Amino acid sequence: MIAPLFKGCGTALVTPFIDGEVDYEAYAALIDRQVALGADFLVALATTGETPTLSAEEKVALLRLTHGLAGGKPMLVGCGSNSVPGTLANMKLLEPYHVDGWLVVVPFYNKPTQEGMYQYFKAIAEATDKPVIMYNVPGRTGANMSAQTCLRLAHDVPNIVGIKEASGKLEQVYEILDGAPEGFVVLSGDDDLTLDMMKHGAVGCISVASNLVPDKVKALTDAALAGDFAAAEQINAALKPLYKACFVETSPIPAKAAMNLMGLCTKEMRLPLTEASSSTVELMQELIQAF
Repeated sequence: MIAPLFKGCGTALVTPFIDGEVDYEAYAALIDRQVALGADFLVALATTGETPTLSAEEKVALLRLTHGLAGGKPMLVGCGSNSVPGTLANMKLLEPYHVDGWLVVVPFYNKPTQEGMYQYFKAIAEATDKPVIMYNVPGRTGANMSAQTCLRLAHDVPNIVGIKEASGKLEQVYEILDGAPEGFVVLSGDDDLTLDMMKHGAVGCISVASNLVPDKVKALTDAALAGDFAAAEQINAALKPLYKACFVETSPIPAKAAMNLMGLCTKEMRLPLTEASSSTVELMQELIQAF
């Protein structure tokens, strides 16, 4: 079996802003830090990057910068929209700037049926020769892809190679893991469920918290992949308060507040998201002192 390209600790990269513009200097420093502290792969232009607020020019510039600094680490690139033409247009825009795989979210706002999801992902995957990782996050999209639909796609479409699962439903994740074909990967999209999912066969995570502590999340996934669940449990217990704090407001608001306190970037957001409340900043101040 070919080893999966995307496994271990993947960081869902934030997009730093300053005075309303993308802070490319801070972004470059964030990539350097992720590489130095051992992230296994980088996830650009996804939810955590506030991608819906970025222009086409900004997306291209960020992707080019990520590739230039990634040091050969695999790059998974978000391209999803709520239509087939929209997603294919994103692919066409971004593909020239080095993409190892596409992260494609369940179409949002439309609330597609399961058959609609199947036909959508099949159409997207058949339009590219690159690996596709599906992204199920009903809290953002308003629609949950069932385990049955995921498995149907996994078996029917060769270049759909995995799913980022953020439904929060462990029983659904376990059904996917039990029925997946060889080589199909499951990645946790919920930091607080990563270890539970990896105990049952998931191969890693796409993490928000690893923007702050990539070395800690990397240690957790390394231990779990090695079957050392005692060590993984110890790391996970220490990280749980941080996982929770990263979602006390809409992500990535809390993560950016923490990164600002760490001197990594401003806490600035683009509307319709706004900066963290004072209580979130205080919470993050308490937590990051422990790392």
